[in-house]
Formats: sequence, C-alpha cells, structure tokens
Amino acid sequence: MQLSLKRKGDYAVRAMISVGRHHGTGLRQARQISTEMHIPYKTLTLILAGLVAERLLAATHGPNGGYRLARDPADISVLDIVVAAEGPATFDHCVLRDGPCDWEETCPVHDTWARTQEALIRELASTSLADMVGIDAAIEAGAYQPEAPPHTRPTARHGKRH
Repeated sequence: MQLSLKRKGDYAVRAMISVGRHHGTGLRQARQISTEMHIPYKTLTLILAGLVAERLLAATHGPNGGYRLARDPADISVLDIVVAAEGPATFDHCVLRDGPCDWEETCPVHDTWARTQEALIRELASTSLADMVGIDAAIEAGAYQPEAPPHTRPTARHGKRH
C-alpha cells in the first residue's frame, strides 16, 4: 500500500522548503526554485500563485521580484501547504468498495480507515515548515537520523543545496 501526495502537493511542499531555506535572506525566484527542486517551471508558477492566494507566500513582481514566506515557517504546517495545493482533505472513497462511501453504511474497515485518516491529518497539522527545513539541513549535513526506515528503493535526492 502506498500513501503519497498528489503531484501538486509534492511540488508545493518542495517549493515551500526551497523558500523556507532562505527565510529572512531575500526573495527566491521561480526559476531558482524550479531548478533547485526539479519542478517544471510552468507547473511551479501555477503552484506558487496558489500558495500566494492562500497567504503562505508573498510575491514581489518585477525583474528583481520573487517569493518569500508570508508567515514565520513555524506557523505554517505541512497540512496548510498540502491543502493549499490539493484542496481540503476529503475521505469519501470506501476502501473495500469500488465507489464513494455514502457514510450511511459502514464496511468492516470503515472505522479503522477513518482513524488512520484522522491521524494523518493530525501529523501533517503538527509538522511545521520550520521542522521540515531543519530536517532538510540535517540531511544535507549528514546528521539526520530518521525515525522511520529509509526508502526501500534508492531515490535521488532532489533539491540539494549548491
């Protein structure tokens, strides 16, 4: 079983980490973020516009423009970022049936799945952008010890600092 973000959510989290790395040091241009995080430029500009609309980022227009965090990174949760990119979390698809759950009937896994989804939302809400940026810096320094087992297949690290 694989639980993962949709592509827009993935790109939004990566973009916010890129901007968060430079919090308080100036603006990040979309091209810089695109290159650093391996996000297609046109897709990124749409995602950045959504993050600005949700007041997670602030944009400065013009040749020297770019993006900065609209709030302190400790006040931005992973859930804020994912919801800004993908919309509110809705869990209306039944795990055992091939269609949307109507919430009038329950299947044997209904309560377990609902608790799992609630736990995921709580975890995303309790993890801040500051937490992620700190973990990112520790990974880059070779000093991070993950709580969970690493990926079972090699995954290229996107977004290395240069």
